[in-house]
Amino acid sequence: MARRTKGRAIDGILLLNKPQGISSNKALQQAKGIYFAQKAGHTGALDPLATGMLPICFGEATKFTQFLLDTDKTYVVRAQLGERTTTSDSDGEIVETRPVNVTLEQLEQEIASFLGESDQYPSMYSALKYQGQPLYKYAREGIEVPRKCRKINVYRITLDEYDEQTQQIQMTVHVSKGTYIRTIVDDLGEKLGCGAHVIMLHRSEVGHYPSDKMITLVELEALLEKAKAEEIAPSTYLDELLLPMDTALVDLSVVDISAEQGVAFGHGQTVTVENLPDGIVKVVADGKFVGIGERNPQGLLKAKRALSSAQPESQ
Repeated sequence: MARRTKGRAIDGILLLNKPQGISSNKALQQAKGIYFAQKAGHTGALDPLATGMLPICFGEATKFTQFLLDTDKTYVVRAQLGERTTTSDSDGEIVETRPVNVTLEQLEQEIASFLGESDQYPSMYSALKYQGQPLYKYAREGIEVPRKCRKINVYRITLDEYDEQTQQIQMTVHVSKGTYIRTIVDDLGEKLGCGAHVIMLHRSEVGHYPSDKMITLVELEALLEKAKAEEIAPSTYLDELLLPMDTALVDLSVVDISAEQGVAFGHGQTVTVENLPDGIVKVVADGKFVGIGERNPQGLLKAKRALSSAQPESQ
């Protein structure tokens, strides 16, 4: 007996503007429900405190989430100087209060010191796992566990605002994958000798995706109501918001093959391609995106992630 799958088979990427106060998974489930999608996944969790860009991959786009997880991100962060918390943000308890005696010149100098490549130890309140459990679960029980430092790269970090009255600062930070902004702020507070924690965090960009393409859950709900009032299918408004799934792969080289080769590629067969580059490539058959592939030891193109859907992508 065939298994019935609940929801629509839709493919594409939605740039959700996650609201404050809910987890990334809850935001994902709400978006999935609004779209009545069979399958969905997000690409890099934001803390409940944080807002901003959370790309939601529907259907076959979930095959390419790793490329968005691995890309760089840009954040706008506001921090409170003079207080250090258990979680390095305002969701935690204040554990230390110190006077703030910093000049604008000192602040700019210490902020600039984060530029470039460095080692960073993940926060105990991160979602990284140790022995199958996320670190934050250990942290809530007061258990400290070993964490491996990771190489991060801060491509750009600027001081946008310094309010001497409230001792709050606002920065824009462009970083490599896996960088914890809370840890940068906590480390900055220690460099300044006064302590600091995050009070606002907004992810404005993921890779090449611009912030003006984001949409909120409230706006999605409004489109649902509009479609209901007009007695038309919600997909009329919702699906046009989806970006083609291969927009997650803009940094890959493109290999063009024929429609016939595309069928073979989709069935897992190797394909002969002249001047096939090394590494993972985006494969297009007769103008249509069909998946990603790589060169095998014999120099032939083999599928790494091939699309199973024969339907055209949302535009």
